[in-house]
Parts: sequence; C-alpha cells; structure tokens
Amino acid sequence: MKNILKETIINILTFEAKLAIKKYKPKIIGITGSVGKTSAKDAVYQVLARQYFVRKSAKSFNSEIGVPLTVLGLPNGWNNPFVWLGNIVRGAALVLLPMDYPTWLILEIGADRPNDIKNITRWIKPDIAIITRFGDLPVHIEFFNSKKQLIEEKSYLVWALKKEGVLIVNNDDPDARKLGSEFNGKLTVGIENQSDITASHAMMSYRKDDKGEECPVGLNFKANFLGNSIPVSLTGVLGAQHIYPALFGIATGISSGLSVLSVCDSFSKFTAAPGRMRLVPGIRNSIIIDDSYNSSPVALEEALKTLRDISVKKRKIAVFGDMMELGAYSKEAHVNAGKMTSAICHTLITVGLRARDIASGALSGGMSEKNILQFDNVMQAAKYMDGIIGEGDIVLVKGSQTARLEKIVEEIMAFPRDKEKILVRQDAAWKKR
Repeated sequence: MKNILKETIINILTFEAKLAIKKYKPKIIGITGSVGKTSAKDAVYQVLARQYFVRKSAKSFNSEIGVPLTVLGLPNGWNNPFVWLGNIVRGAALVLLPMDYPTWLILEIGADRPNDIKNITRWIKPDIAIITRFGDLPVHIEFFNSKKQLIEEKSYLVWALKKEGVLIVNNDDPDARKLGSEFNGKLTVGIENQSDITASHAMMSYRKDDKGEECPVGLNFKANFLGNSIPVSLTGVLGAQHIYPALFGIATGISSGLSVLSVCDSFSKFTAAPGRMRLVPGIRNSIIIDDSYNSSPVALEEALKTLRDISVKKRKIAVFGDMMELGAYSKEAHVNAGKMTSAICHTLITVGLRARDIASGALSGGMSEKNILQFDNVMQAAKYMDGIIGEGDIVLVKGSQTARLEKIVEEIMAFPRDKEKILVRQDAAWKKR
C-alpha cells in the first residue's frame, strides 16, 4: 500500500513538474557523476545567482521525487501525508496561476539503480549538462552490474541535452572525458590535463593563530581561460574537491554569457555546503576538516591527500565511517583506504562494521595497533574523541550518511551552539533517526 501511495505521489508531482517547465520555460542545468554533484550545484548557483533568478536542488534532491520537488519549489514531506497533499495542491497552483518562476533551474541528478536517470531524462531536457567525476570505483555501484553500466546510466543526461546545449566535463576523469566526444558544444575543465578552463597554482592559504602557529584557512588557485589567468580564493574549505566545482561554475557562467572576471569574483563570498571538507574550529585549538556528508573511495582518497598536504607539524587524526553502496567492492575499498591512511595519519578511529576493514588495512600498512581504535556506535566514538583531542590536532571526519559522523563533529567542535548553521543533517527529520 505504501509503495502504491508513493508511486501515485511521484506520478502526480512529476506531471505537475512537466507542466511547470512547459509553462515557464526555464533554462535547465543538469549535474551528474559519482562524486561532487552537490558541490558543483552550489558553485554553479553561486555564479548565476548574482545575475539571474535561480533555483537549485535543496540539499541532495536528486532522485525521481527530488527532481520534481525542485522544479516545483516544494519541500520533502518525509512521512507526513498532509505535507504531500499540500505539495500536490501547491504544484497545481503553480501550473494554473501566474507566479514568479526562476529563469534557471540547477538540478542534481543521481542514479542509485538502473533506469533512474533514463526515466528522469524522458522529461528533463537540459540546456547545460555537467559531468563531475566517476573515479576508479564509483559510489552507488551496488545495484549495477559493472562500472560501465553505471556510466551508461549517467550518460543519459548527455543524450538528453538540447541540440544547442552545452556539455561541461571533468577532463581529468577519463570516463567523463569520453562522454559526448562527438558533441560540438563541449567545454572541458581540469587541473591535471590541458582543458578549455584550467586551474593552476593551487595552494592552501594559512594564517597564524593566537599562539603564532600556522593553521589552514582555505585555498587559492588561478583559473585560466583564453589567455586570461584570474585568481580565485575559497575560504573555509580545503581540497581539490572544491576546485573542480568552482571550475564547473566558471564554465557555466562563461557559457551563459557572463564575463570571466565577474564569474571568478563571485567566489569571494562563497560558503560551501555543510559536511564537505569544511574547516571547523575544534576543542583545544584543534582543526576539524568536516567531510561527514558522505563517503566513497575516490572522495576519501582525495580527502586524505588534502590532509597529507597540510604543512602543519601537528598530529593528524582520521575518523572514518562505513562507505556504503559498494556491493562486492566494499571490503577491498575499505582495506585500501586503511593502507593509505597508515602513511598519512598518526591515529585512526573507525565507526561501523564495514569500517573495521579500514582498520585492518591501516594495520597491514604499518600503523601501530595502539593508534587504531574501532567503534560500532557513533556516540561511543564521539565521547572517546572528546578525551583524546590534543592541542592543535588536525582531525579529518568522513563517512557515508548512515554513519552519522556529524555527531562526532558536534562533540569535538569548539562552538557547538553553532551546529545548526555549520553541520549537516540538522533538520528535525534527520534528528529523529
């Protein structure tokens, strides 16, 4: 009965969303890939919102229900039937009555199972499609027979592009680079490979704290386009994970007619979404790199590289939870993560049954057993962390959504009163879980 009701609601809202698009004719940007979709969406929004009336997917509304909710500008009703009924009524009003409507829609489009994107692109035809990254072992692969099948599913967004549309791809990812190779309106972005828009001179920025110690505060790079080299500064975040989204934003801005100087300047006031490599002040002058929103092998590897590159001679601690939706690749991926951790970190804390394989990988990689702590319960790990954080420690926190590692960040952050503004999953529906 629940499934029938859910399908009915999805069908009604999708029908209303189709009518809304037909009526208001917004420009549509579709974003897909295995990692970096939400960060890319936020960066694109940062660029376009200075000039246009723009709506972006709320949080990670990237599914068969999330996409029509974004198109209609409606909230997730979760398990409340009255909210869903209200959504249907408001969706109908949007279609039947004259209302202000965005000129641009930025839609994050994900795929957990075969045909997810194929079904969405039957009615979503983007003006711009952005392909972020896949990596050697993509996330969400659990219900696909192979990486190839997953990429084929993601490629439906490319084939759905309007004839005069623009395809923007990560030129450093070989699988993304192959998509749309015969497409005329294609822009490439990259750091490692020469691209239409390239980032160079990337480096972390530091400041001295009250004790005169250096601590990271963000990152700088130069965006290069048609002979122009423009500095871009991102405050409060670390990692190449944020350079690529900025490049996607720059490419989108340029393709929509904005000047490259204006586009790059838009990042001067950019604030990244919670739980995505955000710098959070911790207890005892520690620094938390909060990457607790989600986890995958490629994203965890990039986070560890960032931690490795911080040129501060302080103890580096990794707190890792389970990586979900990896299917048969799960054990190998967790073990490999542990091996990499052993070469970078002094201490490893794992949370969850799958994350035990991270611990075994770290042990086999040479990390001392006394520096590896394993927990099945996130709150037990949080209480333990509160007791071991030392002066100036740098703590990387990362896990899949079900690991709920934002609870650890809350326990060790210097100003927990700010958690509603800083941490991920702070709405009432998540707190009940």
